[in-house]
Amino acid sequence: MNDIRFRLAADDADLASVVRLRDDAARWMLARGITGQWQPGELDESHFRRVTASGEVWLAEVDGRLAGAWELWWEDEDAWGPQPPVAGYVHRLMVDRSSAPPGTGRLLLQAAERRVAAAGRALVRLDCLAGNARLNTYYLNAGYQAVGHKAGKPQPGGAPKSFTLLEKPVRV
Repeated sequence: MNDIRFRLAADDADLASVVRLRDDAARWMLARGITGQWQPGELDESHFRRVTASGEVWLAEVDGRLAGAWELWWEDEDAWGPQPPVAGYVHRLMVDRSSAPPGTGRLLLQAAERRVAAAGRALVRLDCLAGNARLNTYYLNAGYQAVGHKAGKPQPGGAPKSFTLLEKPVRV
């Protein structure tokens, strides 16, 4: 695989690129009959700007082109309730399906896991749309365990949805 480089989103141009990437990922899902997850136009730059105020937006680049991105939060009360600071929460893991090499998603997930461990937290947590069996299986195959369910989790720009709660221990 080509070298992949990870960096934090730095400016509005980066945020605009993440919005395009997410909208493209939403269109890809819809074209394959994966409904109920993401819709194009749901999130704009202001969403990702808000995330950078309390968490992190990471970009993955291959040969200078955006290949993927994800959000890393340090708390997620909407899904997990109040928690001690033992976990990092991965959200909106997305890959550019038109140009990213196979396996890029797993590399992004591993980079997020390393970042959480480097922050001294022992768990990586995420939530996955309960009805997306393929994506739930993807995370289970990546070493995550289903540890709960959250019904009616509020969604930015949309109606509440039900999620599988997954976590994976990481070495601090």
